[in-house]
Amino acid sequence: MIDLVAVNRAETFERIRDPLADRDIRLHHVPVTERTLALTGDAGRRGEFDVGFVYPGRLMEGGVADALFDIPWINGREAVVTSRNKGGVIARLDAAGVPVPKTAMVSNPVDQAELVDVFERFEPPVVVKPNSATRGVGVAKVHDLDSFLGVVDYLDLVHDYRATGDKSFLVQEYIADATDYRAMIVDGEYVGAVERRLPDDALRSDQWKHNVHRGANASGVDLPDRLRELAERVAAELDISLLGVDLLVSEDRAVVSETNARPTVDAATKYENGFYDRLSASIERTAKR
Repeated sequence: MIDLVAVNRAETFERIRDPLADRDIRLHHVPVTERTLALTGDAGRRGEFDVGFVYPGRLMEGGVADALFDIPWINGREAVVTSRNKGGVIARLDAAGVPVPKTAMVSNPVDQAELVDVFERFEPPVVVKPNSATRGVGVAKVHDLDSFLGVVDYLDLVHDYRATGDKSFLVQEYIADATDYRAMIVDGEYVGAVERRLPDDALRSDQWKHNVHRGANASGVDLPDRLRELAERVAAELDISLLGVDLLVSEDRAVVSETNARPTVDAATKYENGFYDRLSASIERTAKR
């Protein structure tokens, strides 16, 4: 029996617990965020767990978890940091010839002339997104320069706080009428995908962000080989074992918009047969490191 610890008890924990138990992997929950943690004396839990799923999203708490647990992780700190840096991922994939949206990074503070120059590189509307936020937080679509500068004003207020870590954001082309897919990769192999789509009433009211945490529905889909291979190529380029690859697919192109090294695991019915066998094998290999 392998003892696997998860630091987050979101929907993924409940979904994977029983299928993993059927494969002799016992899942535990030990939160390391939004709580108090003893760090000295007998606080350590070394030897209690064999492997972690996955590294904490808050990196400071992650360092504490490393010290307390002393275990390998399905997607360790490096994988989480790599994927979270949206700009870094876009630049790396573009250099490797992987199709991505046209993108520029702004590292605050910059003067208005530079902001005008950045905006004018694109055909409006443009998407403005924080470089390292998740779940669609802070992402905006703007149609004109004044609106763009207004959004940046709000970002300036946030970035002006001295303790703000990431002071960068991305400006990205908006791909109209694109279908939004999340492909899941385990150890380099495609294991399934979902289409993320807003309800019709939300679309009629001009909502456009297809994040599940923003009200979109995720339906299992059978992606064509070219999209499967594209997602696998991304995971290989980033060298991340468990990876959600976000694809935007329009009539004439398919691009990789983001990646997620801490992906939500959907219901097993939305993945390929054998998904949990592959995930279990990955956990077992990681536990033996």
